Amino acid sequence: MSAAHRAEGVTDGGSDVVTAILVMLLSTLFLSVMQALVRYIGDDMSAIQVTFLRSIFGLIFILPFLVGKGRAGLVTHRPGLHALRGVLIAVSTVTFFWGLARVPLAEATVLSLVGIIFGSVGAVIFLGEPMRWRRWLAVGVSFLGTLVILRPGLIEPSLGAYAVLLSSITWGLALVVVKELSRTDSSLSIIAWSLILMTVFSFVMTIPVWRWPSLEEWFVGALIGATATAGHFAMTKSLQLADATIVLPLNFTRLIWAALIGYVWFAEVPDVWTWVGSILIAGSVTYISRREAALRRQAVAARTAHDPAPRPAP
Repeated sequence: MSAAHRAEGVTDGGSDVVTAILVMLLSTLFLSVMQALVRYIGDDMSAIQVTFLRSIFGLIFILPFLVGKGRAGLVTHRPGLHALRGVLIAVSTVTFFWGLARVPLAEATVLSLVGIIFGSVGAVIFLGEPMRWRRWLAVGVSFLGTLVILRPGLIEPSLGAYAVLLSSITWGLALVVVKELSRTDSSLSIIAWSLILMTVFSFVMTIPVWRWPSLEEWFVGALIGATATAGHFAMTKSLQLADATIVLPLNFTRLIWAALIGYVWFAEVPDVWTWVGSILIAGSVTYISRREAALRRQAVAARTAHDPAPRPAP
């Protein structure tokens, strides 16, 4: 299979699909472990400083890729958009890490997944993308699932849960910026500038609350950076190997990992409302993910029909 076909999420063999599924499952495990490590270290360290450790170590781990590409890995045509995304990602990460230290892992995980919904709505508002009634219905179902988990007015407000929800909103807006950036910049450039700017922003924010980490905290910070980087790279690789409609729904196995890790490590047992809300959110986000993947395939097919590749000379 050609690189071009893989980039568009087209697969031509069962082996690629199986590999993509396994890689996506590995990605969800890495990201779930990262969240548990943040929860562990967040009891004694500010969310801003944890964000800085995640950023600096994440940047260190992608340096080999940047060195291999040279200056081309940092080429960008939209520095302003990179700066905006850097701010959004920094705010999203800090609020998510702050919330992680205050709510069960499973609840934080499912609320973080709502970011895809906000990204879809943001694409309609800021990029003018079409969105018909079925996708709006999916957004409504996801919103209902969020209300089931938060139950405003019925239970005491959880600031941690609302912090995670704020993180999802800013993450969704960052996804809109990525959609726009991907038209002109490479994936490596987007990831690299995101980590560089997030490192700078979090370093500035952490100065007033900085304390020198212990040896254990440096080690855990390195693990957070490693698992976060590995998780995102594995997810990207999975999307290259198989269609998004196949692998993106597997992202919800993070809920299972989070529930298991939360139970074993932190003695957390998600309540029934968390699972009901999770089902509603998972269903709606899966539908939107599949719908957007189908639209991308249609766009690729339309471009191919309009401008077919030249045939080789006989």
